[in-house]
Amino acid sequence: MFLPAYLDHNATTPLDPAVRKAMLPWFGKRFGNPSSRHEYGRAARVAVDAARQQVAVAVGAHPTEIIFVSSGSEANNLFLKGVAACHRPGFLAVSAIEHPSVLRPAEQLAKQGWSLHKVAVDANGVVDAADFAETLLDMPQMISIMLANNETGVIQEIETLASAAKTANACFHTDAVQALGRLPLGFRALNAAGVCAMTVSGHKVYGPQGAAALVVDKRMGLQPLIAGGGQERELRSGTENVAAIVGFGMACELAAQRLNETPQRLQALRDHLEAGLLALGATIFAQAAKRLPNTSFFALPEIDGETLVGKLDRAGFAVASGSACSSVHPGPSHVLLAMQVAPEMALGAVRVSLGMANTQDQIERFLAALQEISVSLKRMSAVTI
Repeated sequence: MFLPAYLDHNATTPLDPAVRKAMLPWFGKRFGNPSSRHEYGRAARVAVDAARQQVAVAVGAHPTEIIFVSSGSEANNLFLKGVAACHRPGFLAVSAIEHPSVLRPAEQLAKQGWSLHKVAVDANGVVDAADFAETLLDMPQMISIMLANNETGVIQEIETLASAAKTANACFHTDAVQALGRLPLGFRALNAAGVCAMTVSGHKVYGPQGAAALVVDKRMGLQPLIAGGGQERELRSGTENVAAIVGFGMACELAAQRLNETPQRLQALRDHLEAGLLALGATIFAQAAKRLPNTSFFALPEIDGETLVGKLDRAGFAVASGSACSSVHPGPSHVLLAMQVAPEMALGAVRVSLGMANTQDQIERFLAALQEISVSLKRMSAVTI
């Protein structure tokens, strides 16, 4: 079976063997419903509570602030629509580079009477301070700005932004899905600065798909998206996915343990990659900004990104042309367009996102394949002109 070198960890990560081991009993003899009062149910409840503690420790929160959901997208929707349900339509602000799971529900709210503003970013993908300050003058009820961008890896100064938003009494949320396991996360400090809610997800940190959390200040008004049995402090009804939650908890514990070594190693690999990319004439987007240590978003002159991704896949390298969640709508990256990148260059964008199993040898082979493919594509282009 052909398995390309995996360079797409911002889309998802492989399941860690220790996480798989923790989950396996919950696919066999352990199968209770956490709401049941018998021994099977009590064992499941203990497992869910233990996982909640693991997640809380990893993100610097209290266990009662962790609301388990099925995905980062659900958590983002729960914040936006859950807060909106507690207010009359007012003013909502999100950054122009948010993940579709923030942009789409925000646009849905705009159709229901909310006034929506997409805060501009500069050429490096950093929130424009002047536009943000002007936005606050209109007293937004909700603000959502992601901590680290899934395409460029750009890190925002969330504490500074949230602190400024306090003057407007705005309910401030940050999507920290890409930051978990790659940056130190402390919800307590973020909350003190003004962050009311934060999204994290298991499958970005070598945990299972299907488990995520909205970390919520308990003082924040929030209506559930799903009503029913009243699970998760009545904010997310439905029988808990115990196996996935257990895996999420273990993945968070491991991510916290590795935080002192993994990001440094990945940044060294990324720096080696980007030196090679620049030698090939690539443009590296947001190169001057503070970025995640594992992420590089680049384009080669006059080469289509989707074509390059396909060629690289056949050559043995799994990369992406942008967000996995927006791949069903091909076109130039909305993140790059917001950064004022020309559409024709944005169409050439390719993302490499590194993980724990990647090696320098893989990077060198990737660069060699990239050079060979780019030369071949340019030859083909010259023939057809």
